Amino acid sequence: MQKRLLAYINAENGIGDNLIETATLYENLGIDGLFVYNHSENETEREEFLLLVKDMARVVDIPIIIGCRVGRFEDVKKAFYTGAVAVSILLGDIKDMALLKESIDRFGAANIYVEADMTQGNSAPVLEAYKSGRLTPSCNIIAKHTSQDDGLKALVSQCAGDLIIRDSLVRNDIGTLMSIEKVSAVATNFYENTLRADEDGADKQGSIMKVKRSLESDGIDINTFKSAISFDDLKTVDGLIPCVTQDYRTGQVLMVAYMDKEAFEKTVETGIMTYHSRSRNELWVKGLTSGHFQYVKEISADCDKDTLLAKVRQIGAACHTGEYSCFFNTMVHHDFDEKNPYAVLGRLYDVVIDRKKNPKEGSYTNYLFDKGIDKILKKCGEEATEMVIAAKNPGAEELKYEIADLMYHMTVLMAECGIDWDDVMGELANR
Repeated sequence: MQKRLLAYINAENGIGDNLIETATLYENLGIDGLFVYNHSENETEREEFLLLVKDMARVVDIPIIIGCRVGRFEDVKKAFYTGAVAVSILLGDIKDMALLKESIDRFGAANIYVEADMTQGNSAPVLEAYKSGRLTPSCNIIAKHTSQDDGLKALVSQCAGDLIIRDSLVRNDIGTLMSIEKVSAVATNFYENTLRADEDGADKQGSIMKVKRSLESDGIDINTFKSAISFDDLKTVDGLIPCVTQDYRTGQVLMVAYMDKEAFEKTVETGIMTYHSRSRNELWVKGLTSGHFQYVKEISADCDKDTLLAKVRQIGAACHTGEYSCFFNTMVHHDFDEKNPYAVLGRLYDVVIDRKKNPKEGSYTNYLFDKGIDKILKKCGEEATEMVIAAKNPGAEELKYEIADLMYHMTVLMAECGIDWDDVMGELANR
């Protein structure tokens, strides 16, 4: 079983923008996932927390487990609607098996956790829950405030589901916790103080990746970057290989630079794009001076193994001129219809949002916004019905037209309700 290093974020007293920045830094520097929680019983604070996690899920791509107070199945649904991949329910909120069973039946056993407080080795509440039937051994557990004692051993012996240890690592050693056979992940805030320090210098880059590599060297199977192809097997010229770097989300080409063996191995080690500067004849950590780092998502070699393609999360601009991409000098252009689905939907959404912000006389889109949500919903219903009718008729031309009509009206509805195609695609990806 490959272990995961997670970060937990206490959102009970934090400022939203700061917490989202923290989540982004965690992702960029190699954390495998987030456990974000707010156990406030105040309804307003809970709703604000759900909105925060929704905003966070739009920004980060790593899995988010959300922990919040749950009194009914509707609360679980709302938590999933944030974009989180899993929901953690406090053990004390589980009065009987009905809520847990309904949640598992709807969202899957892998996506529901129960959070158990193990303060000073107190395993009695969770063991009693197993005995009474409120929990079954297959339930996933997040155990917090654990100690290396009989209480933890008793929990480990009972738990047959996924077991995550939530720990500040003040008293416990991460290697020891990770070494427990049934433990799939450790969630901690121990490395938070290194996040912004990592922006200060090359010697501090990739501290979380260093921790993971240290665990790996101790024999723990954990997610680190490993190259399936040795640099020595690549075809280089004077020890250098060109690397085309593109935005991992949009596919936009950002720049072309060169790597030598040292730069390649540093990139794999830290997860941060590092090149060889031919003009300075030295290692070049992209963004070290400007702050415009490139965090690796994927690196591939072409068929001849003489060119690399890196897909990255770009911070700021890739080009020294301040342009996002170095390729902004159009030389030859022939008009063409963009048919990339993501690009088309994104452009449609941008146009709709622009109409919402800058109304245009005679615009049908503005007519819908002016009439309000009921009119938009009515049109979505009408278009859905027309699509169904078209699907019953022979040929696909009418159906394509009606689907396009429905997707346009859906886009207006999304803009009215404050969601975009990234939200929808994220939800589909989670499924």
